[in-house]
This record gives sequence, structure tokens and C-alpha cells, in this order.
Amino acid sequence: MFRTMLKAKIHRATVTEANLNYVGSITIDQDLLDSVDMLPNEKVQIVNNNNGARFETYIIPGPRGSGVICLNGAAARMVQPGDKVIILSYAMMTDEEARRHVPSIAIMGDNNEIVSILKEEIHSTVL
Repeated sequence: MFRTMLKAKIHRATVTEANLNYVGSITIDQDLLDSVDMLPNEKVQIVNNNNGARFETYIIPGPRGSGVICLNGAAARMVQPGDKVIILSYAMMTDEEARRHVPSIAIMGDNNEIVSILKEEIHSTVL
């Protein structure tokens, strides 16, 4: 049996751009990707806190230190610059792996700087 588990999360990032005239995907600052172990071309789910949209795409690395969170192509219709989004990555694991797994969760500040990295999601906490 395999379980699909949260692998990594970028929590409440601010959308910096929406580029309709692009093939597709989400561009994310490479430093942010490194901080939560997400890779270029990895499938991610995007949750828009401003309008409730939920959709999937894949990652394109952006310039280090830029803070870029840019939705490209059709996904650009799902966001506006300034929206707060949650970017989720999942991994399939055996039951044994899943019971030991600890996700990486980056809590973001208003300028897409990492405020903290959590190794456990505290379900009762409002951030």
C-alpha cells in the first residue's frame, strides 16, 4: 500500500506576477524551492486564499533571492498579483515511510521571505 503524503508546503506566499502569455507552470524563487526541497518540474497544488481556487501545475525555478511567485499560462487566470497562495507538494510513500515522514513547511512573510520552517503543522494555530 502507498499513501500520498504532504512532502512540502510554502504557506501564504504572495503572488508577484501573473503571466498569461507563457506556456504554463509556476515560477518560484530557487532559494524558496531549496528551503523546502521542491524541484523544477515537480507537480504542485496551488490554493489561492483570496478566491478559493485550487489547481495543479509544475514548478519552474526563478532567480535566487528574487522572491518571485509567478503563475504562468492558464493558471495566471486563477490569481492576481498580491494574492496569498499556498503551494503544496506531495509524495507517495509506503505505510512505514509515511509514519516516519516529516514535511517541510515554510511560513512566508509579506515580501516572500521565510519567517520560519516548521517540521510539523500545528493544526490549531492561526498564522
